[in-house]
Amino acid sequence: MNVITIAGNLGRDAELRYLPKGDAVLNFSVADNQGGKDKPTIWWNCALFGKRGESLAQYLTKGSQVTVSGSVSERDWTDKEGNARKSMEVRVSEIALQGGRQQESAPQREPAKREAPQADPFADQDIPFANPYRGKLSYVV
Repeated sequence: MNVITIAGNLGRDAELRYLPKGDAVLNFSVADNQGGKDKPTIWWNCALFGKRGESLAQYLTKGSQVTVSGSVSERDWTDKEGNARKSMEVRVSEIALQGGRQQESAPQREPAKREAPQADPFADQDIPFANPYRGKLSYVV
């Protein structure tokens, strides 16, 4: 099996559709600029199947930053003129939302009021290891 990991921005809003058997599939494209302005951008067509696709459809909008991992597969399809075509597609097995761009038209929200920090109930215990992820956010789905 081949595995590929791509980090980039979505080129269009994700499109949620359903297969004839009722399974959900979320299609989107990711732009990989290969780390430089001198190199051409590679566009990857991606497909995310199942409940994860349904739940992430609203968050995968044009310009969103993502990292996807999955296998590359060849897909046969027919265009509008009836010609047989082939294309490469990433069947996504893992996806991470990397933040995103700010909408220019989004209303400005007032900052949330800060509450006094809560005392850590485990601070006084003798723990033989440290959690390296403590206090860090992770959005891997």
